[in-house]
Amino acid sequence: MLKSKSKSQPTRLLSYGQSISTPIGMAITITAGGTILSVLLQLVNFVISSGTNRHVKGMTVVQLRDGSTSIAKFVGPNERDDETIKRFVSDTMMKMFGWDGLIQANENGENVTKPDKGVEIKTTKNNRKRIPTRAWSAAFALSENQDFRASFLKNLAEMVPSGVFNGESQFSLVTRYISKPRKIKDGKWEVDYIATLVAFDRERNSGKGIAFNKTMTVEAIDTPKLPANPTELDEKIYSARQSGLEITQIIDYDLLKKNSGVRSQEER
Repeated sequence: MLKSKSKSQPTRLLSYGQSISTPIGMAITITAGGTILSVLLQLVNFVISSGTNRHVKGMTVVQLRDGSTSIAKFVGPNERDDETIKRFVSDTMMKMFGWDGLIQANENGENVTKPDKGVEIKTTKNNRKRIPTRAWSAAFALSENQDFRASFLKNLAEMVPSGVFNGESQFSLVTRYISKPRKIKDGKWEVDYIATLVAFDRERNSGKGIAFNKTMTVEAIDTPKLPANPTELDEKIYSARQSGLEITQIIDYDLLKKNSGVRSQEER
């Protein structure tokens, strides 16, 4: 009897036991490889996301009024970081003491520069004098408590020379140093502001520097909300107080140092 020829066995690929044809084995290999690659990609994405979340924890993206976006950080109602406080103080002071006799206005949808007529203020001597419009707007960053803002504007009106409004003189505040805010209590800080007020005389083409060294007390407030159809005044108040801060006191820096020295001697 002749032995029947054994049938040729198909090539085995990644198989134990029953044989699997080569095309099927290749399909399984490709599928398995794709699955492994997908898992690896998900693992990499998880690692990247975890690292990013550590850096942006407590932060979110907000849309600004001009349509642009910015990263914002969640903080407590009375918390403000040092840079926010320092920028608020610097911007407020430079606007209040930068007098060039000009004002930016919007006419027919275009920004134009025109002479500043100023804002009339009744001074401490019962006179009526003008202060630059930009200084008046920036002063909304001052507290209204105990008539602090009103009193400040009266004194400021005594300082501003009339030559500012006819182009004879110009003033610019140059910031030299802003100290790290010192926390007095929750939502309240002290900041030393060292600057020079430069007075420029156009006729003589010369300038003179005046020391402007102050210590300011800054407090956290609720940021004002704009109504649906804000007026020009609403816009100015919001612009001055959008950092959620206000200035409640301004005193001479040297005076504070002298008082500190006296207290130190008394403690001894």
